[in-house]
Amino acid sequence: MAFSVDFQKILLRETQLDFPGHPYSVSVLKVGYYDPQPDGTFRADGTVTLVTGDGNNILVDTGGPWSRDFLVESLRKKGLEPGDIHLVVGTHGHSDHVGNLNLFPSAVVIVGYDLSRGDIYRPNKMAQGHAHVVDQHVCVVPSPGHSGQDVSVQVKGTSVGTILVAGDLFDCCADDDTWRDLSLNPAAQETSRQQALRTADVIIPGHGLPFRVLRKS
Repeated sequence: MAFSVDFQKILLRETQLDFPGHPYSVSVLKVGYYDPQPDGTFRADGTVTLVTGDGNNILVDTGGPWSRDFLVESLRKKGLEPGDIHLVVGTHGHSDHVGNLNLFPSAVVIVGYDLSRGDIYRPNKMAQGHAHVVDQHVCVVPSPGHSGQDVSVQVKGTSVGTILVAGDLFDCCADDDTWRDLSLNPAAQETSRQQALRTADVIIPGHGLPFRVLRKS
């Protein structure tokens, strides 16, 4: 079993994509998908999430380049243009998660363990397992396993508690028997998943609807 009996995952409703909070709110702009095809290929796009508050607009994953127009329109529905985004986090380097980075040339960009603004790359300690702290409510957390470098974004203080925007650390709520097939390092990913389940109240996965984590006493 991939998950301890100490945890239970509860899928949230399709309409529950906005999580208000103070000082940060979290909105899922696009629910990612992963659909195997009969010919052995698969269709996929990553979940795109907006974190706003305390003077920061943070975008977690950008979807694939085929979703460019959808992303721009989704931001506009939130009253934002691409130039209003201060920080873009790519949870890992796959094209369905970072395919629209070029829309945000003025933003600080984190992809995996790299942190840059423009062509200037800044030192950080994510590769050593340390979180990159945005402020006391938001941090970028190393969560390796799915690829060579993976990060998640932790947001505290929302209406549902602590949210983890997890990228492909979790494909979806019901991925217990499938995530290992897509994992570069299943042992590391299992450790990262268990840490997420211990600390997050709601997890936003890379290819499905958000889900709530219930920890049994």
